[in-house]
Amino acid sequence: MASSSRRSLYVIVLFLVTCGFLGVLFAQKNPAVAPSSDSDVRDSLKSFTQVYSIIEENYAEPVDADKAIYDGAIPGMLHVLDPHSNFFDPKAYSLLKEDQRGKYYGVGMQVGPRNVNNRTVVIVIAPFVGTPAYRAGIHPGDIIAAVNGQATDNMTTSNVADLLKGPKGTTVRITILREGTEKPLEFAVVRDEIPRYSVDLHFMIQPGIGYMHINGFNETTEDEVQGALDEMGDLKGLILDLRQNPGGLLNEGVGVADKFLRKGQLIVSHHGRASSEKRYTATHGNGGKDYPLVVLVNRGTASAAEIVSGAIQDHDRGLIVGETTFGKGLVQTVYPLSENTGLALTTAKYYTPSGRLIQRDYSNVSLYDYYTERDADATTAGREVKLTDSGRTVYGGGGITPDVKLPPVKSNHFQDTLLQHYAFFNFAKHYMVNHHPDEKTFVVDDALLQEFRKFMDSEIVPYTEAELAQNDTWVRSNIKSEIFIDAFSQDEGLKVRAEDDPEVIKALELLPQAKALSDNARRIVAERSSAHTINQ
Repeated sequence: MASSSRRSLYVIVLFLVTCGFLGVLFAQKNPAVAPSSDSDVRDSLKSFTQVYSIIEENYAEPVDADKAIYDGAIPGMLHVLDPHSNFFDPKAYSLLKEDQRGKYYGVGMQVGPRNVNNRTVVIVIAPFVGTPAYRAGIHPGDIIAAVNGQATDNMTTSNVADLLKGPKGTTVRITILREGTEKPLEFAVVRDEIPRYSVDLHFMIQPGIGYMHINGFNETTEDEVQGALDEMGDLKGLILDLRQNPGGLLNEGVGVADKFLRKGQLIVSHHGRASSEKRYTATHGNGGKDYPLVVLVNRGTASAAEIVSGAIQDHDRGLIVGETTFGKGLVQTVYPLSENTGLALTTAKYYTPSGRLIQRDYSNVSLYDYYTERDADATTAGREVKLTDSGRTVYGGGGITPDVKLPPVKSNHFQDTLLQHYAFFNFAKHYMVNHHPDEKTFVVDDALLQEFRKFMDSEIVPYTEAELAQNDTWVRSNIKSEIFIDAFSQDEGLKVRAEDDPEVIKALELLPQAKALSDNARRIVAERSSAHTINQ
C-alpha cells in the first residue's frame, strides 16, 4: 500500500505541476491573463499533500491510494473546469489509444451478457465478417463457457473480452455451449489484427441511392468513407447517418466533410485562450459530385460528427434531419503522462463555417444532467443567430439544430417486453438449428410468424394478439434482421434494420428537398458573386 500511495502521489503532483506550467505558458501567450506565481503553485501542492496525509493516516478504513487519486482527486479537479476534460488511468488510456487507432488484436466478435436459466452468461452477439472468430465457425448466440480453460462463470463482459484479446499470432482456446449440441464445442482461434470499422454499414438502399452509417471518427475513417463512396459508385443521392456518433479525431472529421464540399470551403475553425484561430478548409473537394445529401442526426451526434453536420448545413450542401445534436464543441488536447496515464484537456472551442459555437452551455449543470438530461422541445430563443451561404438562419451555442426535425422513435411497452426477453435474438438462434434460409427469397410469412408465437409461448414471453397485430411490421422486421445476422452476417442484419427504419425512410423522401436546397444555394451564391463582380 505504501508503494502504491507514493506512486499515486507522485503522479498527481506531477499532474498538478504540469497544469501549473501549462497555465503559465498559456498566460505568457495572452498578456490579458495573469499567470499563477510559483508560490501559488507550491501553496496549492502543500495544501493537497497535507489533506491527503491526514486522510491516509486517520480515515476510518484503509485508503486505496489509486482509487482516491485516480478516481477522485484528479477527475474532481478536471470536472470543475468543464464536462470534457478528463484523466485516463492506464486501462482507460490504453482503450482510448485503441479506439483512435481503429484496430486491436483479438478474435473479432461482439460479446454481451444474457440471462440463461436464471444465471448471467456471456454470449456471442455476432462475429465480425472475415475475422478469426468468423472463420472458425463461431455463431451468434454461442455461450462462452471458458477461455483457455478458465470458466467464465461470474465474469463480466469486459473480463471475457480482455481474455479473448492478446498478441497477434497467439492462440486462444474458447469453449462454447451451443443450442442443439449436447457437448461443449472447443475452438482454437489464432488472434489477429481486428479492425474497428467506423463505417459499419454502407449499401445501395435504392437504385442510385446510397446509405452510409459512420459510428465514430478514428484514424481510418476518412479512408473508409472514401472506400465506401468508391464502392457505391455513381450516386444519385446519399443518406449519411451520423446518429449516435460521439465524434473522435478532428482531422478525420475534416477529411470526411471535405468529400462533400467544394474545394476551398471552410469546414471548421477553433481558437482558445492560448491559441490563435486555426481554420480547416476543404483541400480536395467533392470534384463536382453534388448529388442530393441528407444527414441524419440525433442527440447522440457529437463533436467531430457535429463538425461534419455543421459544415454541410452552413454551406447548404445537404439537409440535416432528426434531433438537435449533443452540443460538444470543446477541443481536447491529449497529453501523455507517466505511469501510462493521460490527460485530455480542453484547449479551445469549435466554430462552424458561419461562426456559430457548437458547444452548449454547461454552467450551473451537474455532470449527470449534462450527459443525460436534454430538453427535446428546447427553443432557439436566446441562442446566437448566424446565416448559411444562401442566407438561411441557423443557431449556435447548443449543437446543430436540424433543418427538418423528427421526433425520436419511442418504443412501446410490448416492444420493450420482447427486447428485454431477447425474444428475436433467441428465436433466431432456435430457428437456425433446423433451417437454412435463402437470402434472396426469405420472407417472414404467416407460417414463420406462427412459429415465433409458439416460441414466445415456450419462453413465457407475455404478449397479446392485439399487440402482435399493432406491431406487425416491427415484429417481422426484427425477426428477419436477427435471422439474417445469424445466417449471413451482422452487416446483412443491419441492412434489414436500416431499410425498415422510419427515419431512414423519411430521409429518402426528403432527398428532393435536399436537392432543391443545394441547387438554390448555388444559384444565390453565383448571383451574389456576379453582382459583386459588376459592382467592382
